[in-house]
Parts: sequence; structure tokens; C-alpha cells
Amino acid sequence: MSDKLLEIKDLKTSFRIKDDYYAAVDNVHLTVNKNEVLAIVGESGCGKSALAFSVMGLHNRAKIEGNIYFKDQDIANLPPNKLNKLRGKDMGMIFQDPLTALNPLMIIGDQIGEALLLHNSELSKTQRKERVIELLNKVGIPRPEHVYEQFPHELSGGMRQRVVIAIAIANDPELLIADEPTTALDVTIQSQILDLINELKEDMDAGIILITHDLGVVAEMADRVAVMYAGQIVEVADVHTLFNEPLHPYTRSLFDSVPNKAEAKSKLHVIQGIVPSLQNLPREGCRFAPRIPWIDESVHEEHPSLHEVAPGHFVRCTCYKHFEFPGESSEEEEQHGVSRS
Repeated sequence: MSDKLLEIKDLKTSFRIKDDYYAAVDNVHLTVNKNEVLAIVGESGCGKSALAFSVMGLHNRAKIEGNIYFKDQDIANLPPNKLNKLRGKDMGMIFQDPLTALNPLMIIGDQIGEALLLHNSELSKTQRKERVIELLNKVGIPRPEHVYEQFPHELSGGMRQRVVIAIAIANDPELLIADEPTTALDVTIQSQILDLINELKEDMDAGIILITHDLGVVAEMADRVAVMYAGQIVEVADVHTLFNEPLHPYTRSLFDSVPNKAEAKSKLHVIQGIVPSLQNLPREGCRFAPRIPWIDESVHEEHPSLHEVAPGHFVRCTCYKHFEFPGESSEEEEQHGVSRS
């Protein structure tokens, strides 16, 4: 039996701006297996959350093209009544901002209980409350009976995030999407939340999509990593390969922008420019090319595709073979473990 839980094929999510549609997620191919954490990394605005919302069917008025196979069922453009049977039960999502994800007018117990009521209607009111208390304990919330009666504004950021996780896992989903689950939390709480997600993966044998821009979180949590830029996946590899031998210029630029105690520099590398807006996104050629102008245009593919450079390691565009940072020699590249072949 296959361990493949989710398979995304040729996914294209477009939003209408005035009279035209512009793709924020462009021909994405990805798979997620059971008991695996797939991290999706990239700068803000590169399409990570748009991809997650596409999988969950949460976009309003977006045009979805391609296929999203969840347990071999294509859920792209599935009717709302059928999708609602999957969301919250077989598929759960931890949203980025718990304060806006929670209803300010409902007590915590009712918000978690609502997910149970929708998908486990056979539970009595007493059983539902017992399950909510159990979930609050599971996500590490102290005095769960007291928190059950509280409103979201009465809780800290870390506690609210735990409540959002409790809602997401209430029905033991097989797929869990965590969209920047540690944003705006202090380092101690971040670590606790990540440990909790890891425990849930082991307990439920779930496949997890972890969306983040924090490479430290990726190193700690991920089994495989997909690097996303301007709506496209530019590199995919297992976490060890990606950290030891990043190939795409964007991936290498991200790593070079992170402070490194082992190699103290007077200045950090700064990636030129910004992620272009949807309307200004180049639809032909290498989308990262404008941000590495010192690389000759001839080394970029006219229609960049993902190349399997090693088993399970995919890189978009052939420009990675010729990329180097300004002032970096081939010898320096070899010292950093970078291969261009």
C-alpha cells in the first residue's frame, strides 16, 4: 500500500485583478506522504499560503486549475458540501494568526466542540466536553476546565495557538497544514509548539505541510523541503541534502542570508530586489533572473522546468550550474560543498 497521502499536479491558482487573472500558484507539483513533514519555504509573497488555502479549498473567487489528489480523490474544485466533510475531519489546518482564526464571541470550549459536533454528531454533550478537555490537555494547556470557559482575548498568544491546534486535530486528521504556526511567538513558546506538532505527527501518523520562512524551524522539523519563489517550486530535496548541497540560486541566497556563527562575516548577503507583484511577475524565462543580474541571460532556460539532479532532488532552470555570488570563486564554492554539475 502506498504511503502517498497528497499529490498535487499542475496546480495553478489565479486571482482576478481588474479584467485579467494572474497566477499566484503556478504549475506546482508536490507530494506529501504519511508520517512526513514537508516544509514549504520562501519569502513573504511567494505563494506559500495561497498554495495551502488551495489545498484546503478556502479561496474565494479564485480560479483553481490542475489536480489535488487526497487519498486518490481529486478534491480540486470539489463541491462545498463534499469538501466540508473532509475539512476539519480528514484535513486540518493551523492558521497563521490565532486571534483572527478564533471567534471572539465564543468560549474556547464551544469553538473546539464545534469541530466535533460537525463531524462526530453521535457524541453526547457530555462526551463532547470530555473530548475537548482531553484535547486541551493534549496541546499542553494548563487548567483546561478553566480555559474551556474563557474567551480568546483572555488567553496569551501561545495559548491561543494551542487552541487553534486543538481545533485542527480534534478529529485526528490524516493531513495537517501548519501555516507559519510560530509567527509572533517568543522563542520558548515556538519550541513548545514545534515539539507539539512533531508529537502529533508521530501519534496520528499524519502527513504535515509546514509553511514557514524560518530555516531554523525547517532544519529541526522537516523531512523534505520545497523551496518556493514567485508561485513556483524552484527546488525540492530531503532536508539533509538541501542544507548540505543547495543548488538553485534562490535557495543558496536564502541560506547565505542567514547569520552563521561558524563563518562570521562583516555583512550578511542581501538578495537584490523583492518578490514581484502578481501583475508584474515575469511569466516567461527564469523568474529569479532579475534578482541575479550579474549572471548571463544565456544560462537561463526559456521555459524553466524541474530537473532531477539526484534521486529525489529537483532543481528548476539550468542557471544553477553557472551561479556564483559576486566575488565568489569556484574554489570557495567547492569549500562550501556546492556542486554545479
